[in-house]
Amino acid sequence: MLKVGLTGGIASGKSVAAEMFRQLGAHVIKADEIAHRLMEPDEAVYAEVVRQFGSGILNPDRTINRSALAEAAFGEAVRNRPSRVQELNRIVHPAVIERQEQWMEQVGKRDPQAVAIVEAALILEAGAADRFDRIVVVTCRPEQKIERWARRMKIDEETARREVERRTAAQLSDADKIKTADYVIDNSGSLDETSKQVRTLYANLSTEASKQI
Repeated sequence: MLKVGLTGGIASGKSVAAEMFRQLGAHVIKADEIAHRLMEPDEAVYAEVVRQFGSGILNPDRTINRSALAEAAFGEAVRNRPSRVQELNRIVHPAVIERQEQWMEQVGKRDPQAVAIVEAALILEAGAADRFDRIVVVTCRPEQKIERWARRMKIDEETARREVERRTAAQLSDADKIKTADYVIDNSGSLDETSKQVRTLYANLSTEASKQI
């Protein structure tokens, strides 16, 4: 089995690429979906997040309001106060990585020649790159990230710009991510152009996976 980390900045197109890989036959899991599950009320991560960030991040039904949590973690930096995003990451990342490892182990047992892809924004920032055989970075132009985030969230571009900038400030730059990448997918063109890159890359990864046995 070949373990692949798929990463990139906000609105770069990671999920688009991940879905293309899935359709080609790769096993794919999203770190963000794991984090969502870990923040459900019966999870230890939920309890620690609420303890650190307070009940103000909760909805009336005691579930975590993700917008409120994002504001608590990222928002302070906008007001020239220390960001708490690293504090949040220290709580969430170890548990997410543990679940990823469990998932990859299960995939390997079922399919020894699998290409197992973890889609995650902060693979490099979390120091988890060495858990993968290959790192793939998805990129696009900075203005495209803003336009895409605005469309996705149904907000105006100025609001999108502020959100993209504050989240980007908590991540490595695209240039730094590319330096560590084994492969780069340029998602600044059409979907067809991205798809061609993904198909070519998947063929390479599948060949590598078949040699892992």
